[in-house]
Amino acid sequence: MTGKALRLGTRRSKLAMTQSGQVADAVSQVTGRPVELVPITTYGDTSREHLAQIGGTGVFVAALREALVRGEVDFAVHSLKDLPTAPHDELVLAAVPVREDPRDVLIARDALKLTDLPDGARIGTGSARRMAQLNAYAAAHGRDVTTVPIRGNVDTRIGYVTSGELDAVVLAAAGLNRVGRSGEVTDFLSVDTVLPAPGQGALAVECSVRDTELIAELAELDDPFTRAAVTAERSLLAALEAGCTAPVGALADLLADGPIVKEMRLRGVVGTTDGTTLVQLSTTGPVPGTHEAAMALGRELATEMLAQGAAGLMGERAQ
Repeated sequence: MTGKALRLGTRRSKLAMTQSGQVADAVSQVTGRPVELVPITTYGDTSREHLAQIGGTGVFVAALREALVRGEVDFAVHSLKDLPTAPHDELVLAAVPVREDPRDVLIARDALKLTDLPDGARIGTGSARRMAQLNAYAAAHGRDVTTVPIRGNVDTRIGYVTSGELDAVVLAAAGLNRVGRSGEVTDFLSVDTVLPAPGQGALAVECSVRDTELIAELAELDDPFTRAAVTAERSLLAALEAGCTAPVGALADLLADGPIVKEMRLRGVVGTTDGTTLVQLSTTGPVPGTHEAAMALGRELATEMLAQGAAGLMGERAQ
């Protein structure tokens, strides 16, 4: 390793430090420079309020972005689903690496799967999106479950199950995979049951628009298919004018004929938290070859969802 160390801004949580460390290793290989992690505390980490109460959008990224703008760090790594959809004047999304598993998972007592949970089961999640879809699933199958709002890191959330306070919790597969805890998963939730958050499982590598050399180096970490997919998902979210705590799920996946990728399918869902009303639609088109084409795919589906009444279901709207 030669040259001055690059400073990577990251949240302090174990998950954030782990995924930032993985990016740091990749950046070191690309640049030939050492990378040091600079842990930064965000408002979302210190507040114990539920995300919808503290504004949701950007609470985990604002402090990292401020450090970037001030030049205290050279680049930052975020969970992409935490990133506001509006572009930042002084920062650029330099890389979206290959996505991890985007699905949500269940960790339940007695190794239960979602279909095994008894009536009256208490399921913990901090996400209105998950609550809406879990409650809709239960209603569609004549089941009775209670979704319980929770906050906290992976250990805290799993602890609600091991202590017996809750029957199950729902988490993102990607985070558990990254911290080596996927062995505790009792059920991988089908995206047909619970669509993930826009950008879930993907990371965002951000740096200053002025650092053209670093932008070029970080671009080597970019995965074009992942970027196209998450761009479409986030375009849907933006066009719905919804913040990242709104009950919106979206997933773009590639449809292949053998080894040849033919099309991209984008699915979206908006629902009331109690699950009584869902608007769930999908659209399929050519794999977007440009940023604008990916944005257009998201806007197209959002327009259809709004026509079906999605606007009235979201509660908190982005400011």
